[in-house]
Amino acid sequence: MVISTASQPPPSQALVRLLRHQFGLSESALALGLRQAQQEQAPLPVVLWRFGLINLEQFDALLTWQDTGGDQA
Repeated sequence: MVISTASQPPPSQALVRLLRHQFGLSESALALGLRQAQQEQAPLPVVLWRFGLINLEQFDALLTWQDTGGDQA
């Protein structure tokens, strides 16, 4: 469990679209990740990786996408 004291912002629609369409996450996998991220107040990419819903390569690609401003779209 990650658990942070800092409140995490909800994921952007661009991030959710990326996870669904590019990463192929199912609705149930995404719902689990969102629910767990909210409960733990942890970043969604970390929760998805920790639960095995994305692999390390996808995790790295996701962080790169966020760093390059993809999350702002």
